[in-house]
Amino acid sequence: MKEQTGIRFQDKVVLVTGGSRGIGRAISQAFAEEGAMIAINYRENDMAASTACNSLPGAGHQVFKSDIATYQGCKDLTDQVMKSIGRIDILINNAGIHEKHPISATSYDDWDRIFKETIDVNLMAPARLMYLCAQIMKNQGGGNIVNISSRGAFRGEPDQPAYGASKAGLNALSQSLAIKLAPLNIYVGVVAPCFVETDMTRDILEGPEGAAIKAQSPLERVALPEEVAHATLFLADPKSRFSTGTIVDVNGASYLR
Repeated sequence: MKEQTGIRFQDKVVLVTGGSRGIGRAISQAFAEEGAMIAINYRENDMAASTACNSLPGAGHQVFKSDIATYQGCKDLTDQVMKSIGRIDILINNAGIHEKHPISATSYDDWDRIFKETIDVNLMAPARLMYLCAQIMKNQGGGNIVNISSRGAFRGEPDQPAYGASKAGLNALSQSLAIKLAPLNIYVGVVAPCFVETDMTRDILEGPEGAAIKAQSPLERVALPEEVAHATLFLADPKSRFSTGTIVDVNGASYLR
């Protein structure tokens, strides 16, 4: 267990979906270093979740296994966190999936399946969790929600259209609720990264597509998980409340809008 380095989120409880690996783990680490207690949600990998939790600085962090692709999974998750910890101050909707399915090479059955699975995880799960956590935060006097979107919501994803559509929907949902929830002192922000270097993307970056992906940015690299986490911290910071409704691009100038 590492030593904490800050107190910006002292005594805050942060629920991070998909918090055991990649971007989610970096976000969990960043908030823990700033004094927060982390509730890591994960779906399957018990060992990865336990390892991530045990590596966090500070104390009181817990893991919560739940499939948030389902209606009941989202309800079970928030119920478990409230029963075990007693509050949720910050929700980070990070969990997401993507699968290639170009319209020219995908069967109708697969097209339908991939859209449903992607929307369930990337849009319906955040929608459900935002609803459930907003009720909790309202009773606590306020809170923060940060959703992890994607550059693909703006530039399009021709080979993964369900992914692009789900993230565009997440952006619109976030901004709609930023307006509606502001009077309740609940603030909503979005981080939209490009391709991110994680253990799950390493093979792609080291393969034949890697050079072209990195060349999309004038920095000639992709984003680091810690850079996405940094933007997430900014949007959840009490000093950033007037930035509610903002979508922060973390794409190394690979796509400008």
